[in-house]
Amino acid sequence: MERYAWEGIFLPNRIITGENALEELPTHIAEFGKKALVVTGKTVCTLDGFKRLTDLLSECGITYKVFTGITGEPDDRMIMAGMETYIADKCEFIIAMGGGSPIDSMKAIAVRAATGKNICDYYGTDITASLPKMVAVPTTAGTGSEATQFTVITDTRNSVKMLLKGKSLMPDIAVIDASLCVSSPKNVTAFTGLDALTHAVESYTSRRAQPLTDDISLSAIKRIFKYLVRAYNDGHDLKARTEMSIAALEAGIAINNASVTLVHGMSRPIGALFHIPHGLSNAMLLPECIKFASDAACEKFAELARAIGVAASETRDSVAVDCFIEALCNICRQCDIPTLREYGVNKKDFYDSMNKMADDALLSGSPANTIKEVSKADILKIYERLLL
Repeated sequence: MERYAWEGIFLPNRIITGENALEELPTHIAEFGKKALVVTGKTVCTLDGFKRLTDLLSECGITYKVFTGITGEPDDRMIMAGMETYIADKCEFIIAMGGGSPIDSMKAIAVRAATGKNICDYYGTDITASLPKMVAVPTTAGTGSEATQFTVITDTRNSVKMLLKGKSLMPDIAVIDASLCVSSPKNVTAFTGLDALTHAVESYTSRRAQPLTDDISLSAIKRIFKYLVRAYNDGHDLKARTEMSIAALEAGIAINNASVTLVHGMSRPIGALFHIPHGLSNAMLLPECIKFASDAACEKFAELARAIGVAASETRDSVAVDCFIEALCNICRQCDIPTLREYGVNKKDFYDSMNKMADDALLSGSPANTIKEVSKADILKIYERLLL
């Protein structure tokens, strides 16, 4: 099995956290430019948090153009429209406010604006271009995109969710203000929270894991099991929102340095072809993928069960692994995660697409980080089990 050298930890240049963290932003962006493109969603721009942001920009003499053309998970056409807006309005830097889609889009818009190249041309390459300054302000607790060198953009021509990467894509500033998450709907809270859990579990059990990422991943996993259901049941529970925001950041840092594995590789094709939200498809896959991989590093998966208190120190590793998988199933049930059938995916359509999905999953490279060797046949079996 291939192993990887530890490379330390790669982070945004600045992370601003804590109560009213957003209000600290102006002191850090004075040199970024005089006009910002603000990438957000149509709902977010109606919320109090968005007004807080734009008021702050106005107070410090920064003008802005709002771009709300990211409707759902981003694709190459949306990125093209965002770049055209950036250029036409002579913007100098970019702020993304919202969930993972605006933040991922900000990164891709920055690449297009800086290089003029089609974003799809970067699939499978390392992006090294010098980009405009970027500020990520998440309003959900899950994707961790504010702390990663990755973006996921759909290639509409080939119906492929592209994982694009490069250290240039790391935001210059990440603002972690839990009060901005209070307005997240229940389903978004669930999907993004389980996305963060997937990040944490995959980074902990990745071939690229290292001692530093292990500690960060474990911290995120413990927070999520303790606070996600609380945040789901009561969106105004600021303690739960704060802990989930920290967990999402931790999980983002972890995958940025240890990568994701099989779940994400298999999840992206489901999203591309069946338009299922990314966090939801991750949640659908997580228990089955952990069942598949766990026998390759039983002791490490068992440690997760002990960390969240569902297995004792003396519990045999194989039993502890089963306890952890059951805990994953339980948290998904508590967050009302549907099955593929319940979500309305047509069984025949899904089976007809599985061959392409398996090929796309392997091509993404993420399954290769799994602690267990993964074949196309393995992926097809897991896809089949989702419809049992």
